[in-house]
Amino acid sequence: MDDRSTQTKKMNFPKLFLLGLFLTGLSATAMADISLAAVFGDNMVLQRDEPVMLWGWGSPGERLTVKLANDTYKSRVNKQGEWSVVIDRYPAGGPYQIQIIGSNTMVLENVMFGEVWLCSGQSNMQYTLRMLGKDISQIKNVNNDLIRMLTVEIDADLLPENNIRGGSWQLASETTVPDFSATAYYFGRLLYDSLKMPIGLVNASLGATSIETWMSNSALKAFPQFTPIIEDRETVGKSIEQLNNDLIKFRNAWDLEHYMLGPGFEGEWYDPDLDDAGWASITNPNFWEYEGLDHDGAVWYRKDFDLPEGFDEDTLYLKLNQIDDYDITWVNGVKVGETFGNRNWRNYKVPSDLLKSKGNQITVRVFDIGDLGGMHTSAFWGNPILNGGWKYRKGLEIDAETFPKPTIANGSIFSYPGLLYNGNIAPLTKMTIKGITWYQGEANASRADEYRSLLPALINDWRGQWSKELPFLIVQLANYGIEPEQPAPSTWAELREAQFGATALPNVGLITAIDIGESADIHPKNKEEVGKRLGWQALVLAYGYDLLSESPRLESTKVEEDEMILSFEYIGERLINRNKYGYIRGFQVAGKDQKFYWAQARLMDNKVKVKSDEVKKPVAVRYGWADDPGPLDLYNSQGLPLLPFRTDTWTLSTEGKVYNDTPHQF
Repeated sequence: MDDRSTQTKKMNFPKLFLLGLFLTGLSATAMADISLAAVFGDNMVLQRDEPVMLWGWGSPGERLTVKLANDTYKSRVNKQGEWSVVIDRYPAGGPYQIQIIGSNTMVLENVMFGEVWLCSGQSNMQYTLRMLGKDISQIKNVNNDLIRMLTVEIDADLLPENNIRGGSWQLASETTVPDFSATAYYFGRLLYDSLKMPIGLVNASLGATSIETWMSNSALKAFPQFTPIIEDRETVGKSIEQLNNDLIKFRNAWDLEHYMLGPGFEGEWYDPDLDDAGWASITNPNFWEYEGLDHDGAVWYRKDFDLPEGFDEDTLYLKLNQIDDYDITWVNGVKVGETFGNRNWRNYKVPSDLLKSKGNQITVRVFDIGDLGGMHTSAFWGNPILNGGWKYRKGLEIDAETFPKPTIANGSIFSYPGLLYNGNIAPLTKMTIKGITWYQGEANASRADEYRSLLPALINDWRGQWSKELPFLIVQLANYGIEPEQPAPSTWAELREAQFGATALPNVGLITAIDIGESADIHPKNKEEVGKRLGWQALVLAYGYDLLSESPRLESTKVEEDEMILSFEYIGERLINRNKYGYIRGFQVAGKDQKFYWAQARLMDNKVKVKSDEVKKPVAVRYGWADDPGPLDLYNSQGLPLLPFRTDTWTLSTEGKVYNDTPHQF
């Protein structure tokens, strides 16, 4: 029934003792190969004109030599098995070869020195040109081996890791560019066109992720809503790998005595030929308590599925999302995976040779240890196998109060505080970079007021981790959704305001995408304009260029009778109304009653005058204040749109809403 052995082989004490001595002696004399952090590799770009650290691992005490051009650097592996060297400043250029010589020799080819930027955030940073449907043949000069990208293979951990999971540096070409982050690529293109030197882009991003999962444990601990999580993490003091290893040991006895029991195993309910005609029906995602089943322990689910038409992959990814609390999953009678934890995500790899085009059978043993149970999470992108009708039957029943439970790593990669920082950013912090671009916020819109504190905290913490006041460039959320018929509260507008608030920190830039989004697509395709605007900000903040990189923004207001007169800064030569009919859209005004009405607006001498027949004595004005405010008309002479704003300080819809650590966090 289960592949775990029910027999324990015994070894007498003398043999065990001698074996231990042998293994101890062997480990003391064996030499581990010198290795290098995964951020380094062929085709990489290292930061020009600054000291650059290379680091890796080996056997304690081992000596090694690093050779670059005419320079030689010596190092020795410390007691913790770590080594590092600091390379002197090199100007932009290359290619170079780097040799790392110890008990083994590693050679890195085609290494360049240039400008290195970290690009992070959620899906609008992650989305590739391929995902956006970009025709690569329409990109001029796409083959450019001086633009290079490292896409970090996303990982997660409870404690800071010292190495990324994986990734390799790619040269920009018509073959590789489709899988580059579109935002990062166009940003790099603008930098290359301006600086004419190698550009290295490190892309560490993941869709649907909230800001708190990109923050370090120390930064999170400063906020009361995260303190219990981080303090518990510090008390346990173990990484996900360590907890998983503990779980393996825990299961040696626990499986046989408590977990792998019940009629489902006895009757082999995972058998694809099992007669399940008498089983009850349920529609997932769902908790079985919502269907009237009061049960703790195992419930077995079954359904049949066909492969997608035209499927010709080597592997089917079986996305079952989150399950409360544990699961074991079989396809056509073969176990394909198991997971513990109601926040952890299930994505099992099923080999194609196990599958048929029609009539595959999936069985999932769901095990609930208390409270709600079931296959409960419907990701917004949908899941044709998970969603819909299933058959189910009760299996082993437990007393949730007395049932022994293992300590497990349990947190959603999309939202659980610190996981993505620990797995993907912490391993990069010894890497010398020029600056950071950040495109994230959609996942935090419902807690926009909280974001006012979280984003500056992330910026300050990342700068502290790099021990440098790095330029930090923010993409303000694009327009998305349905244009409102009447002025109304907007969480996305509140999030945009929170993003703008971070520019109070030094060397922080912001570009807006309020005019280039798509109402029906949260992933707008015009990433070229986003990259260009980010590039302009970088040229000013990081490279001292004298150009207008800022969007126009409100400078002052004055009320004259029933009209508000607005003045702006960063307009360049002049403020421009792009509306061919002379209308100016997006303004709303309110009186002391705090009720907003659409306003008529006109442009005169670079000032905008707004009024509404419904408001005799206006006291507040808002602009672009909606998830999707519709077409907007005002730009400066650089072609940058007026930033959305409000003049009031009235209570907003997200005020006081903060992270809530719930058992079923997406």
